[in-house]
Amino acid sequence: MNIIIFGATGTVGRHLVEQALTQNHQVTAFARKPSALKVKHQNLTAYAGDVFDRSAVSKAVEGHDAVLIALGAGRKGTVRATGTKHVVEAMAHHGIRRLVCQTTLGAGDSHATLTFFWKHIMFGLLLKPAFADHEMQEKIIMQTALDWIIVRPAAFTDGPLTGAYKHGFPSTKKNLQLKISRADVANFVLQQLSDDTYLHQTPGLSY
Repeated sequence: MNIIIFGATGTVGRHLVEQALTQNHQVTAFARKPSALKVKHQNLTAYAGDVFDRSAVSKAVEGHDAVLIALGAGRKGTVRATGTKHVVEAMAHHGIRRLVCQTTLGAGDSHATLTFFWKHIMFGLLLKPAFADHEMQEKIIMQTALDWIIVRPAAFTDGPLTGAYKHGFPSTKKNLQLKISRADVANFVLQQLSDDTYLHQTPGLSY
């Protein structure tokens, strides 16, 4: 499949690129400085651009079969929401339907899954702007007619790819570790390229 990854140099994006290449996808890595990937592969195309640039996003998206979004912006800003808005507009314009976007566990109706610490200290205080960005990002996607899937991972770890994680659980699910490796997040996101199980849904991810 010919895919483009937005946020390709981020902590999850790097895993997406590497795993997608091992799965023989044609990969376009969109980032402000794609050279930061330090990966060279015959199936990899580096595309330097800014998601705030609507024209650059549209040109980059054209001709692909599917789009993956793993944008990050630290604790502040609206990179996720604004960038995603430009991506979905470009997809609609070029007739590309498949979108898989990584947001965060706790967004939308998954908020009840979180502990007091994550609800009130992390997302309620320390990461409040970033959380709001995720929420707006999801709303933008849900308002489209695209074939979208929003993946909501728990807190990231640097652990290995295991393939052994919980997904699609209800917000009432107990005994979740509320963490998952970035490698496993990428593993699940890539599965959604050809699996309609969670079409127009927001599966959570956690150990």
